[in-house]
Amino acid sequence: MKRVYLMLFVFIACAFSGADANAGSNAEVMIKLATLAPRGSEIMKLLDGLNAEVMEKTGNEVGFKVYYGGVQGDEKDVFRKIRMGQLHGGAFTGNGLGRIVPQVRVTELPYLFWNDEEINYVRNHLRAEMEDMFRRQGYIVIGWNAVGFVYNFSKVPISSIEVARNQKWWMWEGDPLSRAVFSAFDITPVPLSFTEVMTSLSTKLIDTASTTPYGAVAFRWHTRFDYMDEYPITNVVGATIVNEETWNKISEKSQKLILEIAPPYFERMNQLNRKQNKDSVEILKKSGIEIVPFHPEASTREFVFNAAKTARENLVGELYSRELLDRTLSLLHEFREAHPELGVEKLR
Repeated sequence: MKRVYLMLFVFIACAFSGADANAGSNAEVMIKLATLAPRGSEIMKLLDGLNAEVMEKTGNEVGFKVYYGGVQGDEKDVFRKIRMGQLHGGAFTGNGLGRIVPQVRVTELPYLFWNDEEINYVRNHLRAEMEDMFRRQGYIVIGWNAVGFVYNFSKVPISSIEVARNQKWWMWEGDPLSRAVFSAFDITPVPLSFTEVMTSLSTKLIDTASTTPYGAVAFRWHTRFDYMDEYPITNVVGATIVNEETWNKISEKSQKLILEIAPPYFERMNQLNRKQNKDSVEILKKSGIEIVPFHPEASTREFVFNAAKTARENLVGELYSRELLDRTLSLLHEFREAHPELGVEKLR
């Protein structure tokens, strides 16, 4: 299963070809970022608000230059351009973040998390450790956001494992977590970059993919599907990061100010993501998308959860340590024990 949706990445060649750069051009230190969020979107307003407040409170020492509306390339291209000095960072999904700190993927494990509350609890407890890992790799985390729960979308109802294996699934190219999951389910996916998905759906190279409800609507993938599963696969983590070389050009006073200013904006972004995903479910229903109940047969459900467990066990030593996996599971258990009233965030 792949990771999509609101990942932000920059492609410098697009900076002068229709990508919309916002205010911040007069700042002494310009941090170049980009987002797939369309111009005029609520996400854009939040990022513009963050930029305006940062510029004001740092006395125009620091500004963010953000490019909107979608750009060419994939997250791997962004890291190449960061290394070349053309970019300073970006906002990424777990797929991109995992290229720097593989351990961050531990909170994206499939068929493990049930609802936003437990996701927030686990990630908040691991946040300081993760931020330290990024710093050791030369990146500063400006803010975290949860992109949302991901669901399978298909052209036929995925009513059994046999049906699932007969589909042409998209896998985000180069994603080790997706690879492990598909392997556990004995499914051979089609590896593609994010930007190739819509075209590949049109040409029937793929016929099944996974994304958030908002992602399906925003990128118009839903126009190529008829069904979606009611049970969430995973919850995608996102973060905006800046390389340390650029960060160190900023005064310590302004660094502290930015890290104080940013959290409320990212919290509002999290709340907005939740609302957009919820609203998008209704849009999907009205467009004719039919929600498929989670496998009614106990044996099939057992297979799904066992395969997911196999995948996460196989990733020990590749993405994360046994200790980190056990701690994540322990935090999850701790939260569920304290909140037995919360269940699986299924679609209705």
